[in-house]
Amino acid sequence: MNYLRKAVMGLGLAGLAACSTPPDNPTRGQITLTADESLEPMVESLCRTYEGVYPNAKFNVVYKPEQEAISAMLRDSARMVFSTRELNEKEKAALERERIKFRTEPIATDGIALIIGRPNTDSLITMAELNSIFKGQLTRWEQLKGGNQRGPIVLVFDNNNSSNLNFMLRRFSLTDLSRIKIFTVKSNKEVIEYVRKNPTALGFIGVNWISDGDSPLAAELSKDLRVMGVSDQANPVSINEYYQPFQRNLGLETYPLRRKVYIISREAHSGLGSGLITYIARDVGGLLIEKSGLWPAIPYNREVVLEKK
Repeated sequence: MNYLRKAVMGLGLAGLAACSTPPDNPTRGQITLTADESLEPMVESLCRTYEGVYPNAKFNVVYKPEQEAISAMLRDSARMVFSTRELNEKEKAALERERIKFRTEPIATDGIALIIGRPNTDSLITMAELNSIFKGQLTRWEQLKGGNQRGPIVLVFDNNNSSNLNFMLRRFSLTDLSRIKIFTVKSNKEVIEYVRKNPTALGFIGVNWISDGDSPLAAELSKDLRVMGVSDQANPVSINEYYQPFQRNLGLETYPLRRKVYIISREAHSGLGSGLITYIARDVGGLLIEKSGLWPAIPYNREVVLEKK
């Protein structure tokens, strides 16, 4: 009887140990992440490179409009989310009610690129003009300072719930969309295609779709497009007062439509998500972000050793 009791207790303890062992660690396992679709090129680069370093690691990345991506993390359908904003108070409270500890890590500075078709030569715009466009006060290209293009300005975004649209609405404190003409498609790629075919379109995309100079996809997507220069001066006197959303201008904070990129994690143990965050913060993740054309929160430390001969 004592032997049987000990055997049962041993099996029970083994079962408890098995239940308490996390299914993943920083270098192996499989987890689901979500990300706003505007960040896809950067997120793909980070996750697939990490999988290459650690072959037993697997990230299932689901790309959604930002609000849906954050909601998936809140529901525990994903362990982490790549987002261009932090959680709001309501979202924080939802996790705190469940006693879920979450972690928010800034990893990069991104920019919203304003794109137009190659035939449109109106490639400069001010923040004041953008504000007037989003308020419905400027509706046609010829109303812009020095405007050469004619026709209605059609604002093109990837999705009604995307980070790109929400960022612009927050930037100009806009809640009423009835006075402006907004056209939404299903992805940043479709924004690019729409702008190519429609000379009066003004598209808004995450700049990492076109900023990786070594990416064949970025090169292909950039064809027949212009990236507008944006100035925060009301009356710029020089072209040097306009900035495009490329790396140097993001890092120096001269491009007006820049934004932070965050990883928000609900991981409760030192798992695969923690490994990825550490990789980005302390390893070559910063170099990958830099290669994608964004500005890393923690730049990759390049050490140069000079030897005397």
